Amino acid sequence: MANVQKLLKISPDKLKAFNSILLDPNSQIMKDFLAVVAKYGTPEEINKKHRTARKMENLFKIVQERNPEALKDLNWLIQQRDKGAFISVADYRKKVLGNAAKKMKFKDKYAVTLEVSALQYFPWVRAMAEEAIANKTLMPGRYIAVRRMKESEADGDLPAIVAALDIIGASFVETLDTKGTDGSNPHLGGPATITGYFGGIGQPNEHALMWLDEFLYYYTHYGVQHVLNFNAGTILLAFLLYRLGVNIQFKISVFFGADNPYNALWIMTMAKLLSRDDGTSPLIGFNWSNSVNNQTMELTADFRKALDLEKVVRFEHHITEPQKSIVIQPYNRRAELVELADHVANIAAKHEGGDPEVDVTRAHQSDILDYFREKKEVIENGDWDNLQRNYLDKVDACNRTAWALTEKGLSFIAAKNLHK
Repeated sequence: MANVQKLLKISPDKLKAFNSILLDPNSQIMKDFLAVVAKYGTPEEINKKHRTARKMENLFKIVQERNPEALKDLNWLIQQRDKGAFISVADYRKKVLGNAAKKMKFKDKYAVTLEVSALQYFPWVRAMAEEAIANKTLMPGRYIAVRRMKESEADGDLPAIVAALDIIGASFVETLDTKGTDGSNPHLGGPATITGYFGGIGQPNEHALMWLDEFLYYYTHYGVQHVLNFNAGTILLAFLLYRLGVNIQFKISVFFGADNPYNALWIMTMAKLLSRDDGTSPLIGFNWSNSVNNQTMELTADFRKALDLEKVVRFEHHITEPQKSIVIQPYNRRAELVELADHVANIAAKHEGGDPEVDVTRAHQSDILDYFREKKEVIENGDWDNLQRNYLDKVDACNRTAWALTEKGLSFIAAKNLHK
């Protein structure tokens, strides 16, 4: 079989053919791609607009215009950070292990990023921070949002959240409105057409370029650098945009359905092929399907390392999920994560629901469909406080994972500016 395997070798002529498409000045798909980019300037100009938009004073200015009350919470957060109100990593380890923490050698090389989803509304930031201070618990190091972008932009939550997460030292991923629930497929409705959603809802026809346009808008106007990506076409567009020199980044969503190592291989092969000369790629997060097991991640970790992408592409693995509308409950993968985290590097532990035994007791159990509700409707139906409680349960689940990792001498990554 060794001789048979040699048949898989790809000749340079194949790469030449690929380049001929990318560089063809008459290629309509390439002209359309470049036309969207040109709306925002050259790559250098686009990056400059991004850096300007991301400056704290400019974010604060927008917040002042749209939601001045939020400035009080942002300034409060800065004060709490600067006075060291949050528990340090050393003190947290002592809280878990007692004096034994001083003698334990933690596996920092395999530190797990603590991640929570979805941070829908800015007021939840202070509520989360107050609980962390009062209970001497952790603020996660990574956050996902899935709220309607135009709604979040209009009420000032978007710039306020971007500013808040820069203050605490955490990464932040947004979900653009061109995500398949925007009427992109006119032939699909609700449950009566459910089978049509299997692989066909995402970014049909011109919607891939609309996604690119929307990404560049928020990149240049609000400093949004990381977004979700769940369509093969928009994944390629993001690779090409980064190759041009625009410093965007993305994570592949769980809705993409990456559930085996061969799926991961073709995505990471393309990431390598279209990486920059310094080896970097815009693909910084690879969210596995809920069905993935540890062996798949171990196998993928082997060729991720061979492609020199171990430090570039983070595995993002769902530890908990909402109680309703996404998986069969109870769902809790914490024990599997602990088994994996001592030998597979660059993993994020994503918490999208509270621990099942907690979530099931709530008056309003967490529901993935809550992500798609209008803020006005949430308030009118009396669910504003309920959704915040669901979110705080997710943060609590994240802390339970940090505790379990610490008990085993494993490391975590929390909000780096808060937990020194």
